[in-house]
Amino acid sequence: MAMIEIKDVFAGYGIGPDILTGLSLNVVAGRSYCIVGPNGAGKSTLLKVICGQLPPRSGSVMFNGQDLAGLRTDEVLERGICFVPQDRSLFTDMTIRENLQMGGYILKDSAEIDRRIEGVLEMFPVLKSRLGLAAKTLSGGQQQQLLIGRALVLRPKVIMLDEPTLGLAPKISRQIFDSMNELKAAGIAIIVVEQNARMGLNFADWGCVLDLGRMVFEGPSQDVLSDERIEQLYLGRKRQTEAAS
Repeated sequence: MAMIEIKDVFAGYGIGPDILTGLSLNVVAGRSYCIVGPNGAGKSTLLKVICGQLPPRSGSVMFNGQDLAGLRTDEVLERGICFVPQDRSLFTDMTIRENLQMGGYILKDSAEIDRRIEGVLEMFPVLKSRLGLAAKTLSGGQQQQLLIGRALVLRPKVIMLDEPTLGLAPKISRQIFDSMNELKAAGIAIIVVEQNARMGLNFADWGCVLDLGRMVFEGPSQDVLSDERIEQLYLGRKRQTEAAS
């Protein structure tokens, strides 16, 4: 049974046209998904609809059998769906510890928040030695780790990441995906929109190709990567150096 059921969703911004035009997708617990497609396909819009930032104009989003329509973003968060946007929305003048504490703002037990922060620091030890420093002192990759760590304080069932490696060097991007593999191992469902489609698909269990606001292809990620038509239309041909290696 799907944990998240997205059925025939239409959504857009303000009085503008629909960005999602009848999109449907089922998200299974513990599975990782990579959403790919051209610019304007609706990838980021999909994540915003799931987390409640953008109400659908029609269609439905169900989570564990409950319709999320009408719920505020914080109410969706309470149910276990966390969204890490691409704008690195940290409190840059606050310390790393304070940013992590903000991740647990809906929790009442401060001791429990501290225990969960300790668990996050085990996953991201680079943050542990810098807890008292302002978030703005971190590198781009470290800031991304802090964003993921802040989301993990709530122990989500689903974590969605929009362009987590945007602007990062290849080595740092691989470190971010290593961190995401740890989340997979912990049984958290992951939905990632990733500029490096090949890296994202090699990480994920399931690939989803969007175009013009609809799902045009989905299946095991390796099937997406090996499909010649998908490669030509959405992934781009491999560089000659890659093909020759």
